[in-house]
Amino acid sequence: MTHDHGTTGWALFDATVLALLVLAAAGWAAGLWAARHRGPWPAHRTVLWFAGLLCAGTALVGPLAGAARAGFTAHMAGHLLLGMAAPLLLVLAAPVTLALRALPVARARALSRLLRTPPVRAVTRPVVAGTLNAGGLWVLYTTGLYGTMHASVAVHAAVHLHVLLAGCVFTAAVVGVDPDPHRGSFRVRAAVLVGFVAVHSALAKHLYGHPPDGVGASDARTGAQLMYYGGDVVDVALIVVLFAQWYAAGRPRVRAARSAA
Repeated sequence: MTHDHGTTGWALFDATVLALLVLAAAGWAAGLWAARHRGPWPAHRTVLWFAGLLCAGTALVGPLAGAARAGFTAHMAGHLLLGMAAPLLLVLAAPVTLALRALPVARARALSRLLRTPPVRAVTRPVVAGTLNAGGLWVLYTTGLYGTMHASVAVHAAVHLHVLLAGCVFTAAVVGVDPDPHRGSFRVRAAVLVGFVAVHSALAKHLYGHPPDGVGASDARTGAQLMYYGGDVVDVALIVVLFAQWYAAGRPRVRAARSAA
Protein backbone atom coordinates (compact mmCIF):
# COMPACT_ATOMS: atom_id res chain seq x y z
CA MET A 1 0.00 0.00 0.00
CA THR A 2 1.71 3.18 -1.13
CA HIS A 3 0.67 6.81 -1.17
CA ASP A 4 2.10 10.01 -2.52
CA HIS A 5 2.71 12.34 0.44
CA GLY A 6 3.63 15.99 0.57
CA THR A 7 7.11 16.05 2.04
CA THR A 8 6.52 19.36 3.84
CA GLY A 9 3.59 18.02 5.86
CA TRP A 10 5.42 14.88 6.93
CA ALA A 11 8.58 16.83 7.74
CA LEU A 12 6.51 19.09 10.00
CA PHE A 13 4.93 16.05 11.64
CA ASP A 14 8.34 14.49 12.30
CA ALA A 15 9.73 17.76 13.68
CA THR A 16 6.71 18.18 15.98
CA VAL A 17 7.01 14.63 17.31
CA LEU A 18 10.73 15.05 17.98
CA ALA A 19 10.09 18.34 19.76
CA LEU A 20 7.42 16.74 21.96
CA LEU A 21 9.70 13.81 22.79
CA VAL A 22 12.51 16.19 23.77
CA LEU A 23 10.04 18.21 25.85
CA ALA A 24 8.83 15.05 27.62
CA ALA A 25 12.41 14.01 28.35
CA ALA A 26 13.37 17.49 29.56
CA GLY A 27 10.22 17.73 31.66
CA TRP A 28 11.08 14.47 33.38
CA ALA A 29 14.61 15.69 34.12
CA ALA A 30 13.23 18.95 35.45
CA GLY A 31 10.81 17.03 37.66
CA LEU A 32 13.63 14.96 39.09
CA TRP A 33 15.62 18.09 39.86
CA ALA A 34 12.66 19.88 41.44
CA ALA A 35 11.84 16.86 43.63
CA ARG A 36 15.44 16.12 44.64
CA HIS A 37 14.80 17.24 48.22
CA ARG A 38 11.77 14.94 48.59
CA GLY A 39 13.86 11.80 48.87
CA PRO A 40 15.34 9.44 46.28
CA TRP A 41 13.31 8.65 43.20
CA PRO A 42 13.42 5.00 42.03
CA ALA A 43 15.91 4.76 39.17
CA HIS A 44 13.90 2.06 37.41
CA ARG A 45 11.00 4.48 36.93
CA THR A 46 13.27 6.85 35.04
CA VAL A 47 14.47 3.96 32.89
CA LEU A 48 10.84 3.02 32.19
CA TRP A 49 9.97 6.60 31.19
CA PHE A 50 12.79 6.94 28.70
CA ALA A 51 12.18 3.43 27.34
CA GLY A 52 8.54 4.41 26.77
CA LEU A 53 9.57 7.58 24.94
CA LEU A 54 11.95 5.50 22.82
CA CYS A 55 9.15 3.11 21.85
CA ALA A 56 6.84 5.98 20.95
CA GLY A 57 9.56 7.78 19.00
CA THR A 58 10.49 4.63 17.06
CA ALA A 59 6.88 4.17 16.06
CA LEU A 60 6.36 7.78 14.95
CA VAL A 61 9.62 8.93 13.31
CA GLY A 62 12.49 7.23 11.56
CA PRO A 63 12.78 4.15 9.32
CA LEU A 64 9.96 2.12 10.91
CA ALA A 65 7.55 5.05 10.74
CA GLY A 66 8.44 5.62 7.08
CA ALA A 67 7.91 1.95 6.27
CA ALA A 68 4.61 1.96 8.19
CA ARG A 69 3.21 4.55 5.79
CA ALA A 70 3.66 2.09 2.94
CA GLY A 71 3.28 -1.37 4.47
CA PHE A 72 0.77 -2.97 6.82
CA THR A 73 3.26 -5.17 8.67
CA ALA A 74 5.51 -2.23 9.52
CA HIS A 75 2.42 -0.25 10.50
CA MET A 76 1.40 -3.03 12.89
CA ALA A 77 4.87 -3.06 14.46
CA GLY A 78 4.44 0.65 15.07
CA HIS A 79 0.97 0.04 16.52
CA LEU A 80 2.37 -2.43 19.05
CA LEU A 81 5.11 -0.03 20.07
CA LEU A 82 2.92 3.08 20.26
CA GLY A 83 -0.36 1.65 21.51
CA MET A 84 0.80 -1.13 23.83
CA ALA A 85 4.51 -1.14 24.77
CA ALA A 86 4.95 2.63 25.21
CA PRO A 87 1.81 3.07 27.38
CA LEU A 88 2.84 0.21 29.67
CA LEU A 89 6.32 1.65 30.17
CA LEU A 90 5.15 5.25 30.57
CA VAL A 91 2.40 4.40 33.04
CA LEU A 92 4.66 2.22 35.21
CA ALA A 93 7.08 5.15 35.38
CA ALA A 94 4.50 6.92 37.63
CA PRO A 95 4.62 10.37 35.97
CA VAL A 96 1.76 11.79 38.04
CA THR A 97 3.52 10.85 41.27
CA LEU A 98 6.67 12.60 40.09
CA ALA A 99 4.68 15.67 39.08
CA LEU A 100 3.00 15.83 42.50
CA ARG A 101 6.42 15.65 44.17
CA ALA A 102 7.97 18.27 41.90
CA LEU A 103 5.23 20.89 41.63
CA PRO A 104 4.67 23.65 44.18
CA VAL A 105 1.92 22.84 46.68
CA ALA A 106 -0.73 25.00 44.99
CA ARG A 107 -0.10 23.51 41.56
CA ALA A 108 0.07 19.98 42.94
CA ARG A 109 -3.33 20.48 44.54
CA ALA A 110 -4.69 21.87 41.27
CA LEU A 111 -3.44 18.76 39.45
CA SER A 112 -5.08 16.54 42.08
CA ARG A 113 -8.38 18.40 41.65
CA LEU A 114 -8.14 18.02 37.88
CA LEU A 115 -7.65 14.27 38.18
CA ARG A 116 -10.74 14.04 40.39
CA THR A 117 -13.05 15.91 38.00
CA PRO A 118 -16.03 13.93 36.64
CA PRO A 119 -14.78 13.83 33.01
CA VAL A 120 -11.38 12.44 34.02
CA ARG A 121 -12.95 9.96 36.42
CA ALA A 122 -15.36 8.79 33.72
CA VAL A 123 -12.68 8.27 31.07
CA THR A 124 -10.39 6.42 33.47
CA ARG A 125 -12.98 3.86 34.53
CA PRO A 126 -11.68 0.48 33.32
CA VAL A 127 -14.72 -0.35 31.18
CA VAL A 128 -14.74 3.06 29.49
CA ALA A 129 -10.98 3.07 28.98
CA GLY A 130 -11.05 -0.43 27.53
CA THR A 131 -13.88 0.49 25.17
CA LEU A 132 -12.07 3.59 23.92
CA ASN A 133 -8.88 1.59 23.34
CA ALA A 134 -10.27 -1.53 21.69
CA GLY A 135 -13.14 0.29 19.98
CA GLY A 136 -10.78 2.80 18.41
CA LEU A 137 -8.75 -0.02 16.86
CA TRP A 138 -11.84 -1.66 15.36
CA VAL A 139 -12.89 1.68 13.87
CA LEU A 140 -9.40 2.25 12.46
CA TYR A 141 -9.08 -1.11 10.73
CA THR A 142 -12.66 -1.90 9.70
CA THR A 143 -13.60 1.45 8.15
CA GLY A 144 -12.00 3.71 5.59
CA LEU A 145 -10.05 5.50 8.34
CA TYR A 146 -6.92 3.42 7.76
CA GLY A 147 -6.63 4.58 4.14
CA THR A 148 -7.50 8.16 5.04
CA MET A 149 -4.82 8.17 7.71
CA HIS A 150 -2.13 7.45 5.14
CA ALA A 151 -3.42 10.15 2.80
CA SER A 152 -3.64 12.98 5.35
CA VAL A 153 -0.96 14.16 7.76
CA ALA A 154 -3.59 15.68 10.04
CA VAL A 155 -5.63 12.48 10.25
CA HIS A 156 -2.43 10.48 10.68
CA ALA A 157 -1.45 12.65 13.65
CA ALA A 158 -4.94 12.48 15.21
CA VAL A 159 -5.12 8.69 14.91
CA HIS A 160 -1.70 8.15 16.44
CA LEU A 161 -2.44 10.61 19.24
CA HIS A 162 -5.60 8.64 20.03
CA VAL A 163 -3.73 5.33 19.93
CA LEU A 164 -1.12 6.57 22.41
CA LEU A 165 -3.53 8.35 24.76
CA ALA A 166 -6.11 5.55 24.71
CA GLY A 167 -3.35 3.05 25.41
CA CYS A 168 -2.07 5.12 28.33
CA VAL A 169 -5.51 5.68 29.84
CA PHE A 170 -6.39 1.98 29.53
CA THR A 171 -3.08 0.88 31.03
CA ALA A 172 -3.42 3.36 33.89
CA ALA A 173 -6.98 2.19 34.57
CA VAL A 174 -5.90 -1.46 34.75
CA VAL A 175 -2.38 -1.46 36.24
CA GLY A 176 -1.65 2.18 37.07
CA VAL A 177 0.76 2.89 39.93
CA ASP A 178 -0.05 6.57 40.39
CA PRO A 179 -2.48 7.59 43.18
CA ASP A 180 -6.09 6.94 42.18
CA PRO A 181 -8.74 7.03 44.93
CA HIS A 182 -11.37 5.79 42.47
CA ARG A 183 -9.44 2.84 41.04
CA GLY A 184 -11.61 -0.09 40.02
CA SER A 185 -11.56 -3.29 42.04
CA PHE A 186 -9.20 -6.09 41.11
CA ARG A 187 -12.06 -8.18 39.74
CA VAL A 188 -13.29 -5.38 37.49
CA ARG A 189 -9.81 -4.60 36.19
CA ALA A 190 -9.05 -8.28 35.60
CA ALA A 191 -12.34 -8.76 33.74
CA VAL A 192 -11.72 -5.69 31.56
CA LEU A 193 -8.19 -6.85 30.78
CA VAL A 194 -9.40 -10.31 29.78
CA GLY A 195 -12.08 -8.70 27.61
CA PHE A 196 -9.55 -6.42 25.94
CA VAL A 197 -7.23 -9.36 25.20
CA ALA A 198 -10.12 -11.24 23.60
CA VAL A 199 -11.24 -8.27 21.49
CA HIS A 200 -7.68 -7.47 20.39
CA SER A 201 -7.07 -11.10 19.38
CA ALA A 202 -10.41 -11.24 17.55
CA LEU A 203 -9.47 -8.13 15.57
CA ALA A 204 -6.13 -9.68 14.60
CA LYS A 205 -7.93 -12.80 13.35
CA HIS A 206 -10.43 -10.65 11.45
CA LEU A 207 -7.64 -8.71 9.75
CA TYR A 208 -5.97 -11.96 8.69
CA GLY A 209 -8.82 -12.64 6.30
CA HIS A 210 -10.33 -9.17 5.89
CA PRO A 211 -7.54 -6.58 5.60
CA PRO A 212 -8.18 -2.86 5.14
CA ASP A 213 -8.70 -1.67 1.59
CA GLY A 214 -5.48 -1.46 -0.38
CA VAL A 215 -3.54 -3.92 1.80
CA GLY A 216 -2.21 -6.99 0.01
CA ALA A 217 -3.17 -10.44 1.25
CA SER A 218 0.37 -11.51 2.15
CA ASP A 219 1.15 -8.24 3.93
CA ALA A 220 -2.18 -8.47 5.76
CA ARG A 221 -1.52 -12.00 7.00
CA THR A 222 1.96 -11.14 8.25
CA GLY A 223 0.72 -7.94 9.92
CA ALA A 224 -2.23 -9.72 11.52
CA GLN A 225 0.04 -12.45 12.89
CA LEU A 226 2.36 -9.79 14.31
CA MET A 227 -0.61 -8.08 15.93
CA TYR A 228 -1.83 -11.37 17.41
CA TYR A 229 1.44 -12.73 18.78
CA GLY A 230 3.11 -9.40 19.52
CA GLY A 231 -0.01 -8.24 21.34
CA ASP A 232 0.08 -11.43 23.40
CA VAL A 233 3.54 -10.51 24.69
CA VAL A 234 2.36 -7.14 26.02
CA ASP A 235 -0.90 -8.64 27.28
CA VAL A 236 1.01 -11.22 29.30
CA ALA A 237 3.12 -8.41 30.77
CA LEU A 238 -0.07 -6.57 31.76
CA ILE A 239 -1.46 -9.69 33.40
CA VAL A 240 1.78 -10.28 35.32
CA VAL A 241 1.83 -6.69 36.57
CA LEU A 242 -1.85 -6.83 37.57
CA PHE A 243 -1.44 -10.01 39.59
CA ALA A 244 1.81 -8.76 41.12
CA GLN A 245 -0.05 -5.67 42.32
CA TRP A 246 -2.87 -7.81 43.69
CA TYR A 247 -0.39 -10.00 45.55
CA ALA A 248 1.50 -7.00 46.95
CA ALA A 249 -1.74 -5.40 48.12
CA GLY A 250 -2.77 -8.57 49.91
CA ARG A 251 0.48 -9.14 51.79
CA PRO A 252 -0.21 -6.60 54.58
CA ARG A 253 -3.57 -8.28 55.29
CA VAL A 254 -1.92 -11.69 55.40
CA ARG A 255 0.73 -10.46 57.82
CA ALA A 256 -1.93 -8.81 60.00
CA ALA A 257 -3.98 -12.00 60.08
CA ARG A 258 -0.93 -14.06 61.06
CA SER A 259 -0.05 -11.58 63.81
CA ALA A 260 -3.57 -11.74 65.22
CA ALA A 261 -3.62 -15.55 65.17
